Amino acid sequence: MARWILHVDMDAFYASVEQRDHPEYRGKPLIVGGVGRRGVVATASYEARKFGVHSAMPMETARRLCSQGIFIAGDHDKYAEVSAQIMAILADYSPLVEPLSLDEAFLDLSGMELIFASPIDIAREIKRRVREELQLTVSAGLAPNKFLAKMASDLQKPDGLVVVRHGGEQEFLAELPIEKLWGVGDVTAKSLRAKGFAKINQLALLEEAGLKPFFGQAAATVYKLVRGIDDRPVVPGRESKSIGAEETFPYDLTDADEMRTMLTVMANRVGARLRQEHFAAWTITLKLRYGNFQTLTRQRKLTRPTQADETIYRTALDLLTQHATLTNGIRLLGITVSHFESAERMETSLFDDREEKGRQISNVMDRLREKFGPAALLPGRMVAKPLSETKRERKDN
Repeated sequence: MARWILHVDMDAFYASVEQRDHPEYRGKPLIVGGVGRRGVVATASYEARKFGVHSAMPMETARRLCSQGIFIAGDHDKYAEVSAQIMAILADYSPLVEPLSLDEAFLDLSGMELIFASPIDIAREIKRRVREELQLTVSAGLAPNKFLAKMASDLQKPDGLVVVRHGGEQEFLAELPIEKLWGVGDVTAKSLRAKGFAKINQLALLEEAGLKPFFGQAAATVYKLVRGIDDRPVVPGRESKSIGAEETFPYDLTDADEMRTMLTVMANRVGARLRQEHFAAWTITLKLRYGNFQTLTRQRKLTRPTQADETIYRTALDLLTQHATLTNGIRLLGITVSHFESAERMETSLFDDREEKGRQISNVMDRLREKFGPAALLPGRMVAKPLSETKRERKDN
C-alpha cells in the first residue's frame, strides 16, 4: 500500500479570518500581532507581504515598511474556534490527523483510497470544504512523507496544491534552494552558499561526514532529508506539551503593582486553557526579560498538580519576588505551565481542599466570562491600580 501524507496549511490564517469577518479589511494590507511599540507581527495578509512584512517581524519595522497598513491585535479565542472547525473537517478524511498549530496539520491518507476516489481527490475536497464552509483558503502538499508534504504545501501559496508522486522525490527536490530545507537559517545558508551549495540536490551529493561541518549532530537527519527520505509517522491527537502566555510591554515595568497585575492576567489565561483542555499542571515557569534584553527563566515543581488561576499566579509571583531584580525595568513577562496530568483521570485525592476550592472558583469565573465577556470579571489588583494607558501612550510617542 502506497504511503500518502497530506500537509495542510491555512493561508495567512489570522489575517484571513479577520478579512473574512471584516469586509473593510479585504484587499488591504492587514497586520495582526502585538500593536504596542515592542510588539511583533503574528500574521500579515498577502497585501501586506508585498511591502516586505512577515511574521515574527518587529511591529515597528512593519509600520515603517507599510505605513498604510491596518494594524490590529487580533482575537486568539476566535482563531482557536476556527481552528477547531478546520480540524473537524480534516477528521472526516482520516483517523490520523496531527495538528502542528492552529493553522496546519498532517494527515496520513494511506489506504484511504479504499473509501475515497484518491488521495489527490481528498486534498481537493478538503480545500473545497474549507473554502465553502469557512470562506477561507488552504494550501496543501501531498507526498510520500511528512518532509516532502510540508515543503510542497509552501510552494504555491495561497490556495495551492502541490503533489509529489512516488518515484519523483529527487526530481521535486532538484531545483529547490537550500533555504527551503528544514533547519537552514540565514547563518547556515550563508555558510553553504559560500561553499558553492545553492540547491538541495547539491547537498545530496555529500555523505554524512560532509554535512557535519554545516549541520553538526543533525547531519544524519539532513542526510536522509536531502534524499527525500522521512519515515516519521503521523501522530494523531498530539497533546500540548506546555501552555503559556507572555507579553512584551510598550515601556519597561518598574512598578511592582503593575507586574502583579500582568501576572494575574496571564495566570487567568493559562488557567482557562488548562481547564479547557482538561489538564492539570505539575510545573510552573516564569519568564522575564529586562530592558537590556537579559532573559531569566525560573520554574517550580508543585507538590500537587493545579488548574487554579490563583495557584498559578501565586507561584509565578513567588518566583518573581525570589529571583528577579524588581528595581530593573522589565520589558517582558510570561507564565508557562507544563508536565500535565489528565484532569478527567486524576484521583480526587491529588487535589487538596484549597486547590479544589480554587478550581471551583476558576470554573465559575470561566462561565461568567464566557457569558458576559472576558472583561466581566477583573482581578481586584487591576481595579485598584490598572496599567496606566496614559503612561503607555506617553512612552510610545
